[in-house]
Amino acid sequence: MDIKVGKDAIAKASKELSNWGRWGKEDMIGTLNHVRPEDISHAASLVRSGKVFALGIPLDRNGPQTGLSGGRYNPVHRMLATGTDAVAGRQDGDKLRYADDTLDLCIRSATHWDALGHIFHEDKAYNGHDARLIDSGGSGVLGIEHSRSKMVGRGVLLDVARFKEVDWLEDGYGISNDELNKCARAQNVEIRRGDFVIVRTGQMERCLKEGQWGGYAGGDAPGVKFENCYWCQEHQIAAICSDTWGVEVRPNETTEANQPWHWVVIPAMGLATGEIFYLKDLAEDCADDGIYEFFFCGPPLIITGATGSPINPQAVK
Repeated sequence: MDIKVGKDAIAKASKELSNWGRWGKEDMIGTLNHVRPEDISHAASLVRSGKVFALGIPLDRNGPQTGLSGGRYNPVHRMLATGTDAVAGRQDGDKLRYADDTLDLCIRSATHWDALGHIFHEDKAYNGHDARLIDSGGSGVLGIEHSRSKMVGRGVLLDVARFKEVDWLEDGYGISNDELNKCARAQNVEIRRGDFVIVRTGQMERCLKEGQWGGYAGGDAPGVKFENCYWCQEHQIAAICSDTWGVEVRPNETTEANQPWHWVVIPAMGLATGEIFYLKDLAEDCADDGIYEFFFCGPPLIITGATGSPINPQAVK
């Protein structure tokens, strides 16, 4: 598709691809409605070898946040009680020796889902909800808790980097719809309604190999082009995920809007999006056996009124 990306293109796509009212005026889960019980049953039949691949990254101080992504910081794990406390006898008054801890984190500091209350188009969130309903008390609508039993189904890996015969795509590389289709054909996998599509660029692996995150979280990145919003709607997928910070290409294809793809897929389409996925092990196994479909499960934490959730999604083959 040849699209001149800007605010006019965003407005046009938002109107043409809108799912407002498609599943009722009270709908809170958007494209996750594409997943039907029979799809989950079929996805379960894809488990043959029992191999499990964890797609989340660690929640620790060594994460990708370096101050570029809106003030987000890496998770801070702190001990409240320790084995040294126990051995020193400091807990004997409680008649129990134990360890306990706490975790302070930004929801999007590591692998995560975006909820549908995360992005607005002008003054509206998905399904026409007033943006003011998402306030300092949390999301009165469209919180991640509505997706607590919906993030399960058939997963498909589109390994674009391997399809392009490179270790990783360069920052700023825009993945076209045509490339996604060609990648799927080369992998002999079909994209179907209700799929959880996972796009591998190799960017995270580059950062891990170099031993530094650099601008990973908030800077330039390979990713899908703006036109991808039409591809997602055409294929009626449940979710799209990536090994990058924001799925879409950065620098963006326009200076008129920041994250223009996000403007359409979340508030207009209600598309579930997953970011900062670890894909190296899964991609290597798919390349070895030639099977790029699997059972996918990535339930969010039930954080009432949250605009997203940290996760450790699983691909089971």
